[in-house]
Amino acid sequence: GKRLRPLLVLLSARSFNYAGDKHHLLAAIIEFIHTATLLHDDVVDESNLRRGNETANALFGNAASVLVGDFLYSRAFEMMVDIDDMRVMQILATTTNVIAEGEVMQLMNVHDAETTEEKYLEVIYCKTAKLFEAAAQLGAILCQRNDAEVQAMAAYGRHLGTAFQLIDDVMDYSSNSEQMGKNVGDDLAEGKPTLPLIYAMQQGNAEQVVTIKSAIEKGGYDKINEVQAIIQQTGALEYTEKMAQQQAQLAIKELTHLPDSENKTVLENIARLSVYRSH
Repeated sequence: GKRLRPLLVLLSARSFNYAGDKHHLLAAIIEFIHTATLLHDDVVDESNLRRGNETANALFGNAASVLVGDFLYSRAFEMMVDIDDMRVMQILATTTNVIAEGEVMQLMNVHDAETTEEKYLEVIYCKTAKLFEAAAQLGAILCQRNDAEVQAMAAYGRHLGTAFQLIDDVMDYSSNSEQMGKNVGDDLAEGKPTLPLIYAMQQGNAEQVVTIKSAIEKGGYDKINEVQAIIQQTGALEYTEKMAQQQAQLAIKELTHLPDSENKTVLENIARLSVYRSH
């Protein structure tokens, strides 16, 4: 996922034959906003590992992480002024708001074993898919494309971002920390009820449900092996992967609005590859 969001801005703009230079600035703005969210995320989650490296808060403390995140947000909005487009400003302001709402929603769901699939999907739309949506549609807006094309690019980004997060949640229970750049079972340890857990509780027997509920409510790594076994037995990872594949296909379908080009092919391949990161 490294630099994927700014890449979407560039590919979207180039797909519509953008001839200016503001797409580079817009890509930087998207990356600044993304990095700011990561810095604040890691403080909220008390995470100590990201992409296989120590997090900023683990290295420098929470105060520095929060302040640098604040600086990146404010710098991003300062850079937006140079784009000189109120529609771009509106989308980025709304996106930043929605991401913050997603953070609050996720915080409310922590240690809540009653979290539904619907609530989970709402959180990942706000926290992850919304920025993908903005990145993809902003390229079309720069090119002053019609509303149908702008909305198609927004939908592409939304579906791609959803697929991307679903696979992230699969990888939390199916790979080692070196491969995914975080500790295995981090979501469970933080008490986050992600889709593999929600589905496992829907499909599991009474004893399995009690085990997962207890693990979500208490957090920590004590029951990670038991929970991983239940997730495997109930087919929760396969279910989550299948949903990710469906989202990736929906993303690709939206690209029919684009003229054929190498950039369009890259966007299609990004959607496919987002799902196969777990293999």
